[in-house]
Amino acid sequence: MKLIENLDDITGPFERAVVTIGNFDGVHTGHQALFHHVLEKADAIGGTAVAITFEPHPIRVLKKNGRPPLITMYEQKVELIAKTGIDVLICIPFTEAFARITAREFVEDILINRTGMRAMVVGKDYTFGKNREGNIRLLAFYADALDFDLTVLDWIRNPDRDPQRASSTLIRELVMAGRVSDARKMLGRYYQIRGRVEKGRDRGGKLLGFPTANITLQDELCPKTGVYAVTVEYRGQKFPGVANIGYSPTFDDHIFTVEVHILDFDRDIYNDQVRVNFVTRIRDELKFPGIPELKEQIEQDIVTARGLLANAL
Repeated sequence: MKLIENLDDITGPFERAVVTIGNFDGVHTGHQALFHHVLEKADAIGGTAVAITFEPHPIRVLKKNGRPPLITMYEQKVELIAKTGIDVLICIPFTEAFARITAREFVEDILINRTGMRAMVVGKDYTFGKNREGNIRLLAFYADALDFDLTVLDWIRNPDRDPQRASSTLIRELVMAGRVSDARKMLGRYYQIRGRVEKGRDRGGKLLGFPTANITLQDELCPKTGVYAVTVEYRGQKFPGVANIGYSPTFDDHIFTVEVHILDFDRDIYNDQVRVNFVTRIRDELKFPGIPELKEQIEQDIVTARGLLANAL
């Protein structure tokens, strides 16, 4: 996949470009359906499959307090879109100046003249342009006036026949509620966080006998506090693990941490990058009378996690 991170880097229109546009936070099953239709359409006309997204998230620019936690950080979003088979990903830097571009300027100047768009695939709730003045009805008008094909897809529903559609908003709600196994159905994969392993309070191994990898989150969405069965990706390998998210109430120090005990693992990975996939939530974070009770519970959590992860590796 070719990645273009500035409109000025587009050297010329792409061959019969078939375009889809969105923030694509999460690259969930709804987004994947858009990419699938773009690829099918591009294949049918011998064209180029193009996805257009924005960085940072437009809400973070348009609303002063608008900082929705991200389901996928930029690097992961690019990776996931690349895996779909899209030919070109254009990431437009979203600024206040860009937000002032009118709907017609966006379609005519950017999509048609620069990108060479011959067809567009969007969801039925798509809006665009200054003050979101562009909608599906206006797009249909432009499609006739400017001679491009428009495909509007229906929403992708929850695989369990839930009436709610797959959406970034719903996925955020599920993850924040600890319902990571439900979020997986809409993501089409496990919810994942990434980070560098940092020095913690050094009591997991020495005090409890269960060494942990401590991960500092950036701007991404954090699951609800509690204990989770996870898999950990490290240097191309995947390991089972147990993650604790929260404030370690037994120690009463009120410091928020994300700690992962990787099972059957004894390497020194400080300062290395890991990826943690949340398979299911085991329990709430609890305060125990003392260290022995906490150790006993961790042992039980490990047994539980092994059973839950049997088919996740």
